Amino acid sequence: MAGLQGKRILLGVTGSISAYKAAEWTRALVKEEALVQVILTEAAERFVPALTFAALAGTAVHRDMFADGPEALMAHINLSREADALLIAPASAQTIARLAAGMADNLLSAVVLAARIPVLVCPAMNTAMYHHPATQKNIRRLRQFGYRVLQPGSGELACGEVGDGRLPEWDDAREALLSIFAPSDLRGLKVLITAGPTREAIDPVRYLSNRSSGKMGFALARTAMRRGASVTLVAGPVSLTDPPGVEVIRVQSAHEMAECVFARAGQSRVIVKAAAVADFAVDAPAEHKIKKSGDGLQLDLVKNIDILAELGSRKTARQILVGFAAESRDHQQEGRRKLQDKNLDLIVVNDILGSQSGFDVDTNQVTLIDRNSSREVPLMSKEDTADHIWDAVRSLLAAGEESPFS
Repeated sequence: MAGLQGKRILLGVTGSISAYKAAEWTRALVKEEALVQVILTEAAERFVPALTFAALAGTAVHRDMFADGPEALMAHINLSREADALLIAPASAQTIARLAAGMADNLLSAVVLAARIPVLVCPAMNTAMYHHPATQKNIRRLRQFGYRVLQPGSGELACGEVGDGRLPEWDDAREALLSIFAPSDLRGLKVLITAGPTREAIDPVRYLSNRSSGKMGFALARTAMRRGASVTLVAGPVSLTDPPGVEVIRVQSAHEMAECVFARAGQSRVIVKAAAVADFAVDAPAEHKIKKSGDGLQLDLVKNIDILAELGSRKTARQILVGFAAESRDHQQEGRRKLQDKNLDLIVVNDILGSQSGFDVDTNQVTLIDRNSSREVPLMSKEDTADHIWDAVRSLLAAGEESPFS
């Protein structure tokens, strides 16, 4: 899987001050190598000229249902035939009302009416307009038609009011698009994922930790959610934003992570422990900041609970438990040892010495090992790596203990 690369996105832009954000979305889509065609309503052109979208998308902008030229011939039918998804952003109150009524009095509404592809609607308007019963009724109607309507953002609006009505963030819209194209093979599964490092306090200022960025765990959460799973992500201290649609619980220490994970493990069908939990904690963290004195500092460390091993001992026959191992050598040997010792169904071995894999990078190169065989996954993005892991999990769910690689 490769994100939105090669996907043909038809972008409808309507008359809202948020139209300028649609230009930013166009740039983001093109950067991901999506193929973008833009439809502007007459009102949208009052906010952003067609030339802006033409330059960003690299294609002609469609505006008039009765335009001349071969490209305009039957555009209201052909545009959706040549696209994989139709994204309307921003969707004004007027456009939402028009679509709910099934009208076809401009090019965009006619294209939507004729479309046999997924339609994603991103509302943007004044908060009073959004909450008006007529708008809410129209949104429910669009959902009845099978269109996906995102919840707008909340905050300060262009009119100065504060409330719902902001155009959703691009990250939310991107996830919604990706979920359209992703398989729904994890639908109904409750998935528990851990991510990031833990911090073990030395004093109120200092702590012991490691280089884990949490990117792999967050990628696993995003991709599982796209594929239909109900995802809970227990994350150590990382600087990543919460994946849309995922329940995220933030923790600091190994003890906090263990308590949180054990409380939810019994209700989870699949557990993926991607967090890099500290092996040791300070026996008695100082109540006040430790002052510099003498030539050194001695810390008495105690062993933290092995969360993964404890999960393995509690695992039921119905559960799939996936562990991670960060190794610098003997990947197969160390992976198989941990798989056996901790009663895992699958282990993902990271090569931490690779400059493009392991900690704090956007790519990964891993070895997937189950109880019967193994497979090398080549260097790719962490989201694509996550999809390979979910493919393996899906195979294990479908085939019991049979190897997904045999």
